[in-house]
Amino acid sequence: MTEKDDKLLLVTLNAIPGLGPRKIQKLAMRFKNYKTFLEAKREDFLEINGIGEIICEKILEYRSKFDPYKEIEKANNLNIKVITLKDDKYPFLLKEIYDPPPVLYFKGTTPLSPHSIAIVGSRKASAYGKNVAAKFARELAAVDINIVSGMARGIDSCAHKGALEAKGFTIAVLGCGIDIVYPPENTGLMKDIVESGCVISSFPLGTPPQGANFPARNRIISGLSLGTLVVEAAKKSGSLITADFSLEQGREVFAVPGSIFNPYSSGTHKLIKQGAKLVENVEDILDELYLENLPESIASSGKANKPDLTCEEKGILDIIDYQPTYIEEIISLSHKTPGSINILLTHLELKGYISALGGGYFAKI
Repeated sequence: MTEKDDKLLLVTLNAIPGLGPRKIQKLAMRFKNYKTFLEAKREDFLEINGIGEIICEKILEYRSKFDPYKEIEKANNLNIKVITLKDDKYPFLLKEIYDPPPVLYFKGTTPLSPHSIAIVGSRKASAYGKNVAAKFARELAAVDINIVSGMARGIDSCAHKGALEAKGFTIAVLGCGIDIVYPPENTGLMKDIVESGCVISSFPLGTPPQGANFPARNRIISGLSLGTLVVEAAKKSGSLITADFSLEQGREVFAVPGSIFNPYSSGTHKLIKQGAKLVENVEDILDELYLENLPESIASSGKANKPDLTCEEKGILDIIDYQPTYIEEIISLSHKTPGSINILLTHLELKGYISALGGGYFAKI
């Protein structure tokens, strides 16, 4: 099946370094289709406002060496869909932002729910931050809210995993080509996301994960979402950039407070001081967005669909905090043998009440 000329043109323009969404749209409006673009002369490009000699050279260079047919064929072979702003499948919330990305590479399934929340935060997240991200993602996903994040280490990965644990839908937005896994240790996570969610990138196939790519990635994360929840962030971080984009796009910003001793709470505290909604539970988010409230069992305890506990398990759970609790402290306070404590901790983890953090530490989730 032959691709439409306008799609070929947009895919080609999207592959040219230095062209942002605005310049791509100007070029697309000027040349209308791929054939006209191929036949255009140097002076035709220079007539366009914002296209100078340097960018013109880039356009001529890539026009001669980039083959959109091969790009689309390669994508098809990898089960990747290439969609443009003119495509009916283009995400409607993203289409509403100023200068949306003209091309998206998409792998996975289309979300059934129209409602999405972004959860972002520090790559160097604390145990508290990781637990909070997973908890909010699980509980939002449980009420059919799509979880959007960037598949980075730390908070992002925990948000995706939390949504998957609730059998919900999650969207990972990449700062590289969709055929590249970054960070590489998230190979399994990306596979799981594709199977029950989707992965999106605005970058051509094979684009490496360079620092300059991530602001554009963050802009898509916020653009896909009704609001952005920041869990942990330093004062200068990509998460705060995502929050800024969210505000620019007329979306909500939420922030989770943290310890004053944690430098990665300074960013979220800054957001709260600037007017971001302080959230302690998912109802704070749903109420602000005028979405349907959580079922009472989820809102009150955060333990929906979890198995009941025995008296012994409840006693151990009371000892464990949301901050990391060392196993020796659990043994000491419980007055039980190490063997029995290990069995009870295993039960609590399997039932979804605690998380083993490594090094003998456990925390409530």
